[in-house]
Amino acid sequence: MSAGAASRVDALLAEARSGLARLTPHQAAAAQRDGALLVDIRYAALRDRDGTLPGALVVERNELEWRLDPTCPHRAPQATGSELFVVVVCDEGYASSFAARSLHRLGLRRATDLAGGFQAWRAAGLPVLPPARGT
Repeated sequence: MSAGAASRVDALLAEARSGLARLTPHQAAAAQRDGALLVDIRYAALRDRDGTLPGALVVERNELEWRLDPTCPHRAPQATGSELFVVVVCDEGYASSFAARSLHRLGLRRATDLAGGFQAWRAAGLPVLPPARGT
């Protein structure tokens, strides 16, 4: 690979993002206020370290499709239908792009992600619940 050439994963990421209307932190917060479902796919160690997003549904990445597919018997109660506006949040906004595209393939065409992830949300000064201590 020559210097400056994109890796295969970079190409996959660009392809995933090409079908998303990614949101800024303030756009995501406004969408949540308007009824969008924020879905935090960060793993427990990051949530324990940094805290959580108020009102977000926490779903580990490896369970996301089962929990948000409105046709699945293992869906979360919030997975009400294919018109649900879902904003996927990871730590820095990479894994969430892949996750949102996967939700598109399940028929959740309004799924998108938070550009910059949880770290961008926090840097924008938006509310964060502190990590649970002593659990």
